[in-house]
Order: sequence, then structure tokens, then C-alpha cells
Amino acid sequence: MLYIYRVAHLLHCLRVPFLPWLLKVFNRIVFSVSLPPSVTVGRNVVFGYQGLGIVVHRQAVLGNDIVIAPNVVIGGRGQSGAPVIGDNVLIGAGACILGPVTIGRNAKIGANAVVIFDVPPDVTVVGIPAQIVQPRQDG
Repeated sequence: MLYIYRVAHLLHCLRVPFLPWLLKVFNRIVFSVSLPPSVTVGRNVVFGYQGLGIVVHRQAVLGNDIVIAPNVVIGGRGQSGAPVIGDNVLIGAGACILGPVTIGRNAKIGANAVVIFDVPPDVTVVGIPAQIVQPRQDG
């Protein structure tokens, strides 16, 4: 699934018509993931269950070393923009990240959380709407 996206993204960057869209549709039908070729996806991004039910906004930016569980929505709210996900983020199953928000490095988004504000680095957020539970204590 991710390899098909990478080819579609490369073709999109080279401004090849029609073929990136066709690869996106193939991913949508076969893997049930909506990952447009215009999305920026970093290295070592893991889509749980090959991306089952994941929807990503066409202007979203995904950093490196991200784990995204099934049924996650990374989307916009109207014309206001798309989320930017930092490096080393864990996004739980069913979470919704909506609008022009930034998720900081090393953050954890709980299952079914609805994030509509910026999340600082190194915290865990849960709930509807998402709230910071506590800063993570490493060591």
C-alpha cells in the first residue's frame, strides 16, 4: 500500500497526469485507505492493518517514524488547512485529527480522541475533545 503511494507521489511531483489518481483509487479499493498522492509522508511511517479505514487530507504532512492505527482520520475543517504530524507520533485507533493543527514530536494520541487544537511535544492526549492527560515522564 505504501509503495503504491510512493510511486503515485513521485508521479504527482513529476506532474504526470491521471496515473497518480489511478494509483490512489487502486489503494482505496484494495486497501480501504484514502491517501492522496499530494500528501507528504516521511520515513518509517506505519499504517496499521495496511491502512484499513485511514483517511488523510490531501494537504496533510506526516513526519518520520509515525504509527497510525486503523480507522484514523487526518483531515481538515472546511477551507482552514490540514494537520501537520511531527516525528515519532503514535495515533490510536479511530482517532480524528481535524483542522490546521500541529502534533508535536513524541506525542501520543489516544484511541477515538478528537484533536482540534495543537498538541505540544512529549504529551499524551485522550478524549472528545482531546485533553492532555499528563506530560510523559521518561526515565
